[in-house]
Amino acid sequence: MATINDNYLKLKAGYLFPEIARRVNGFAETNPDAKIIRLGIGDVTEPLPAACRTAMINAVEEMGDRATFKGYGPEQGYAWLREKIAAHDFQSRGCDIDASEIFVSDGSKCDTGNILDIFGNDNTIAVTDPVYPVYVDTNVMAGHTGAATNRGEFEGLVYLPITAENQFTAEIPTQKVDLIYLCFPNNPTGATATREHLQAWVDYAKAHGSIIFFDAAYEGFIADPEIPHSIYEIKEAKDCAIEFRSFSKNAGFTGIRCALTVVPKTLLAKAADGSNIELWKLWNRRQSTKFNGVSYIVQRGAEAVYSEEGQTQTRSLIHFYMENAKIIREQLTGAGLQVYGGVNAPYVWVQTPNSLSSWDFFDKLLHTCNVVGTPGSGFGAAGEGYFRLSAFNSRENVETAMKRITEKFKA
Repeated sequence: MATINDNYLKLKAGYLFPEIARRVNGFAETNPDAKIIRLGIGDVTEPLPAACRTAMINAVEEMGDRATFKGYGPEQGYAWLREKIAAHDFQSRGCDIDASEIFVSDGSKCDTGNILDIFGNDNTIAVTDPVYPVYVDTNVMAGHTGAATNRGEFEGLVYLPITAENQFTAEIPTQKVDLIYLCFPNNPTGATATREHLQAWVDYAKAHGSIIFFDAAYEGFIADPEIPHSIYEIKEAKDCAIEFRSFSKNAGFTGIRCALTVVPKTLLAKAADGSNIELWKLWNRRQSTKFNGVSYIVQRGAEAVYSEEGQTQTRSLIHFYMENAKIIREQLTGAGLQVYGGVNAPYVWVQTPNSLSSWDFFDKLLHTCNVVGTPGSGFGAAGEGYFRLSAFNSRENVETAMKRITEKFKA
């Protein structure tokens, strides 16, 4: 009989969001008249920007003409899209990133897991706690961890607690770690990192030969001009960091699928024989072997984000969701709840009232307010006692959800 990858059996608790879906579906089946409002999973609700729709329609028409039809495209992404990304997202902010260092993909979630393909199994890996679960689970699947403890932590990982006491920005570890996952603006807490904080991480990585995996999927929501949008705004970051970005939230591409990963050509890691190897070459080989690229139609839609109309429309989308975040933050604060985030990020991190556990608060909101959020403990042990609410929803739903919650919990 064929054998399985036993590492998957370590994930006994299941992935966070399927568990949420299980509980919500169970409630909905027994309460068919309940009008459930979902502020849990960070999925967008507003229409795709008109500039992107028009570009994709035109691309579809091109596919109907032999002269302009496109088959397989370059695995790394079309040059015309990568050049616009390099110019608008990086070079305009003083980052020395070339289009050849950008890899277009179908999702930063995929890339943060797939990047492990090019790294060895003996690296010491650090994650924040709470953390986006994909970082942990993909390392478990790859066999980089031991079993889960009673706290839900996996043996072999270095956990860096992010708490209200440290402004939800991880402290530099005292021990040496090889791979470091950082996400700013942070999912789930909504925290941001200052230039000084990121410089400290880059300095640490340079001193220890570490690689930073920098997830900047929510950089488009940063309003504070003092906060860096990219790790490459930090001196020498090109020598120690890989950055992941996405069109999912800023341009509404969650159902379209387009993202990018930046692997600088200056980035090196050690082979078993002690030689230095360029990571760009390994990632290029990995993508060329396991990935056929993002569709031409989708990439034309992503390119339109950088047009004058696209920039205006995506800014409008971001403003809409951040107004939702403001409503959530202000309403819950007014109800006497302790609230974090929701200023330069679309997530609001709420301390559960009355010492309720994260899942108890989840069930209470679901059953008494018919509102769905995300239990903080699902993001890690340090998330216990907190709860994440997403600003990705219609204005009517956000206002209705806040009315229900504040009426229930107002002090």
